[in-house]
Amino acid sequence: MRKFVLLLLLISCSLSAFSQYRRNRNQPAPQATEAPSTTNQNEYFIAGIEITGLNVLDKNAMASLTGLKIGDKIKIPGDHIATAIRKLWKHGLVGDVTIRVDRVEGQNAYLKIELAERPRLTDFYFTGIPKGKQSSLKEEMKLIKGKIVNDAVVRNAELSVKKYFAKKGFLNAEVKVVQETDTLNRGGVRLRIAVDMKGKVRIHEISFSGNSEVPGSVLKKKMKKTHEYARITIHREILSALFKTKPKEYKAYLDSSHKVTGRQTKEFINRNIKINVFNTSKFIQSEYEADKDKIIEYFNAEGYRDAEILSDSIVKRGDNKIDIRFRVHEGRKYYFRNIIWTGNYLHTSATLDKILDIKKGDVYNNDLIIKKTSFNPKGADISGLYMDDGYLFFRVTPVEVAIVGDSIDLEMRIYEGDQATIDQVLISGNERTSDHVIRRELSTVPGQKFRRSDIIRTQQMLSSMGYFNPQKIDQEIKPNPANSTVDIEWKLEEQSNDQIQLSGGWGGYYGFVGTVGLTFNNFSMRNVPHFEKWRPLPVGDGQRLSLQVQANGRAFQSYSISFTEPWLGGRKPNSFTVALTHSNSNPTAAYSTSTTEEVSLKTSSVTFSLGRRLEWPDNYFTLTNSLTFQVYDYKNYLSGTTALPPIGQTNSMIFNTTLARNSIDNPMFPTSGSQLSVSLSLTPPYSAFRDPAYYLDINQRYKFLELVKWMIDTKFYVKLLGSSKPTGRSLVLEARAHLGFLGTYSKNLTPGPFERFYMGGAGLAGGFNSFVLGQDIVGLRGYPDNSVTPPNYYLRTQGAQAREIEGGIVYDKFVMELRYPISTSQSATIYTFVFGEAGNNWNNFYDFNPFKSYRSAGFGARLFMPAFGLIGLNWAYGFDRLPGAPEISGSQFHFTIGQQIR
Repeated sequence: MRKFVLLLLLISCSLSAFSQYRRNRNQPAPQATEAPSTTNQNEYFIAGIEITGLNVLDKNAMASLTGLKIGDKIKIPGDHIATAIRKLWKHGLVGDVTIRVDRVEGQNAYLKIELAERPRLTDFYFTGIPKGKQSSLKEEMKLIKGKIVNDAVVRNAELSVKKYFAKKGFLNAEVKVVQETDTLNRGGVRLRIAVDMKGKVRIHEISFSGNSEVPGSVLKKKMKKTHEYARITIHREILSALFKTKPKEYKAYLDSSHKVTGRQTKEFINRNIKINVFNTSKFIQSEYEADKDKIIEYFNAEGYRDAEILSDSIVKRGDNKIDIRFRVHEGRKYYFRNIIWTGNYLHTSATLDKILDIKKGDVYNNDLIIKKTSFNPKGADISGLYMDDGYLFFRVTPVEVAIVGDSIDLEMRIYEGDQATIDQVLISGNERTSDHVIRRELSTVPGQKFRRSDIIRTQQMLSSMGYFNPQKIDQEIKPNPANSTVDIEWKLEEQSNDQIQLSGGWGGYYGFVGTVGLTFNNFSMRNVPHFEKWRPLPVGDGQRLSLQVQANGRAFQSYSISFTEPWLGGRKPNSFTVALTHSNSNPTAAYSTSTTEEVSLKTSSVTFSLGRRLEWPDNYFTLTNSLTFQVYDYKNYLSGTTALPPIGQTNSMIFNTTLARNSIDNPMFPTSGSQLSVSLSLTPPYSAFRDPAYYLDINQRYKFLELVKWMIDTKFYVKLLGSSKPTGRSLVLEARAHLGFLGTYSKNLTPGPFERFYMGGAGLAGGFNSFVLGQDIVGLRGYPDNSVTPPNYYLRTQGAQAREIEGGIVYDKFVMELRYPISTSQSATIYTFVFGEAGNNWNNFYDFNPFKSYRSAGFGARLFMPAFGLIGLNWAYGFDRLPGAPEISGSQFHFTIGQQIR
């Protein structure tokens, strides 16, 4: 018995000495070599496992991670315990791990596993940076609340913040992440991210060595994003003339070398003129690497095909300034000599030479070769010649076959291949729009020859529909050389272009006028009774339904509804439109000399329109014919003139034909293409079969409206600067010209008071102009609404009554607008612009002079959102004085809602 007790004491001492293995976050993972000597090992069965110290983690899950199970036979001490500790540590869920033997009962051992969970992230915040930058920085961070915080998470957070500020030019930014215990959440921590930005790193100087032919100043200009800090040196004589009004300050800033340094000049201008015209440059590594490629591209374009950057170094110059030093090797300048073609059977070498347009002795430029053989956005190319005839598998490989001195011979090796036929045309991404609506717009049709021009045309058509994000329209071309076919998949992303218009405007003497409008641009009439197909409205067939109401009590009401079917019958792109309008205007205060006299004008009209797409001269042309029946009911309208009787009615039946061409690439922000429109409106020639004396009777003169009306509108878009990518930003020039002429069939009859031209202000898109009935409204920014309207011009805005019929019968307008986009995303298109425009309006053809115009210039911004349409704000300065005005028009603000027509 005494021996048995002694044996138990020895076993107990052995267990207490060897069963505890403890790990914490500062200790390395246990290795197998950490196990004690097996000389005194004993085997036991695991009878129980108790886990303590957990707040969030599941006990059963943690027990399974150890690999230890009740009933397992293990050695204590032994490798099983060490392995269990390593497994727990490997998953990174816990910090400290202790496995001990709680008690032993015979051959059964009860284990106790003590764990300390790693803290979890409950929140993080920044110090040392403005709140405005914190929101964008949080989007860059990949910190997820509830995630375990370990050393890797802290380290990645620091790197993310440093990377963010490095992109902004703060290369020396210091970041420190501190863990703080969250007293409100057990086991949680908050990360305090302290940032010291240290100021932006500026490029003080960029220098080149090794360049003997190309000046360093030229190479600096080829670096689009990496620039020196702007510095100037101005001579005493120049500053003396420029700053003669500040002699004391000027003298204080002169240095002993009789020059003024850039820093002094900057301080002088900032302090005394309050204008800062000096640019600075931040250093961003990714942009710097891209600019190095541009240097080599320029060398190669100038014939230096062997040019390379031997080394580039960045040298610190103070805390926040650096110098960049390049050592380049120009090499020899090369020229084209002989260019020969091989493998061309369809087209002669002379034809290919004409398209390539490279002559012997031209500077060697490999990029030009690639552009002229694959894709030339500004002209013809070899690839287009073949691919527009179905030769999709065509390829051309330029090979340098001889280099003699500074001359290079090229062999253009052509593989023409077979013509490819389109097999399948797939469409994906159209969640709302029906397949047949898209397919009818495709120029890529199964069974026809592949043409690259059809791909380009289809992309333009899909963009102009307005149902899809133009920047996300893409095509995947899948050639099948084995059977000479090709599959084309069009990848689309739907965007909503339905519009809700809720607006109000000050309508002159009408007061406040509210507008409510709904426009459904992808409507489906056939799905109206099928509620299960509503998403959330009946959409998908490409039809257009528009409803609008404008009202101000009894003073003004206007109602309109229109419906357009773009493919009448479903086989050809023949559009059909029917529109109904009714308006009621009661401008008593403006047109009546007695407040008891009612003044009103009511108009009702119905229009039927049929349009079709033409194939000649090209498929960008459309021809639209319409017939409008309109009735004008008036009472004491234009009572100050002899144009109309006190009470009467004018009937109008107008036939209009419009020939238009539209090749713009994006309806919301065009960067290329044009819009041309020539419109002719005709009424029956009543004067041809009526006695001239008929028109002497005021009650009969304008009972039936007679007119011949020409309208010419042109718009051209040219990309000046910017990215060639669809999603890139580009500086775009818009040039517009508008002309209108209104006449009659008889020289004895002047045009009536309706359908004339009113000019000035924001145009039909807003303001008082929206509430003028029976006229064509033409905007001219920089001048009050409708003020460029004969005969009263400016006096019209002061309430003066005209003795003649108001409104012009001939007008012109010319506009130049320079645009730059802020955002072209699906949710909103925003762009700013500067403009200059000029126009005039005459009430007879004898005074017409296109060189006599009222001029203005200004700037503004426009915002397009699919739900609300186009909203614009313009500031303009009118340079000229209108007749009757005391001074030049001067500064004017114009707010617009909707698309400006002219």
